[in-house]
Amino acid sequence: MPAKPKTAKPKADDPDTRIAPDPFIVVLPALSALGAVTCIAAVNWAAEDKTPERPKARRKATAALRDLESCCLGLQEIFRRFKRYPRLFAGEGASASSPLKFGVHGPRISSDEARIFQQLMNDTASMMVLAAQNAVDVMAAVEDGEVNPPEDVFYAFGEAQDKLNALIQDRATMKHTVETGAEIAEGLTVLVQKLKAYRTD
Repeated sequence: MPAKPKTAKPKADDPDTRIAPDPFIVVLPALSALGAVTCIAAVNWAAEDKTPERPKARRKATAALRDLESCCLGLQEIFRRFKRYPRLFAGEGASASSPLKFGVHGPRISSDEARIFQQLMNDTASMMVLAAQNAVDVMAAVEDGEVNPPEDVFYAFGEAQDKLNALIQDRATMKHTVETGAEIAEGLTVLVQKLKAYRTD
């Protein structure tokens, strides 16, 4: 197993350091992306029978599911990277025990760590958009009858949604949020893969 990459811990008087950005500005969009995928649960309770007037979804269910699976795998990697850099994302320092909120500032960081933060912020923002778009397309495919999973799959998406809600309602620590987010991302990947078995096209 390869060793986790480490960034040198900068000294307080190092002129090349900067105040670390707020970790929540990256963690929150990652949670939102997970939330977009869990919204598939709503189709079981809110969907109506398809009417002749309603246009068919533009995308094929196969493509939507493939792309949503890629998003889930991407979110797994994003949360792995959060855990890989604890100085940046609430694994060390005061932010580790701080509740889920804005205004949590970590230690001073090096220019290399600042670049890592920026890369993850860009990747997370892109993934949030893609996850939302693909989840909507999958929901449309289910509503149109192109994917017909059993109720227990919807309940599993709902359970993942409940876990995300609990993080916010319980004001979980940033560290716990990142760890739970990683677990949810793995579970959602499996659920999206399961949906492929219930295509009707």
